[in-house]
Amino acid sequence: MDYITDNLAQSLIILGLLLLSIEILVLGFSTFVLFFVGVAAVITGGLISFGVLPNELVDALLTICILSAVIAVVSWKPLKSLQNKVETTKTTNDMIGNKFILTQALTPGQQVTCNYSGIDWKVSSEEDIAIGAEVEITDVSVGQLRVKKA
Repeated sequence: MDYITDNLAQSLIILGLLLLSIEILVLGFSTFVLFFVGVAAVITGGLISFGVLPNELVDALLTICILSAVIAVVSWKPLKSLQNKVETTKTTNDMIGNKFILTQALTPGQQVTCNYSGIDWKVSSEEDIAIGAEVEITDVSVGQLRVKKA
């Protein structure tokens, strides 16, 4: 304990970097608590090493608490919006472009069940397709195929 209090600034910087590493590398930046405390610990260690704050454990802990709260209030909304960004890129599927024979007639707005590749699929289309027509898969989602005339 004497080593930590004798080298308080360096200990706080190391602790802050360790907390930041855990937050980013292990938790994937999913919780922000360790991030706030880690940044506050690094800042407090810097302030102690430059002589702005006294080299006292109680003062350092109080400063970390206050800085953590300030950092949380200031950066909560930007970090939350950064975390909520979702990419809506369409995934490709090897089934798109495959063709098969439709076993039931299909009209727009209607779904029929067809067995394709050993699985029963709900099949839909935006055009009228007669029974026995060859169709091409244009889109695949969970349990559903969208087709058009081949």
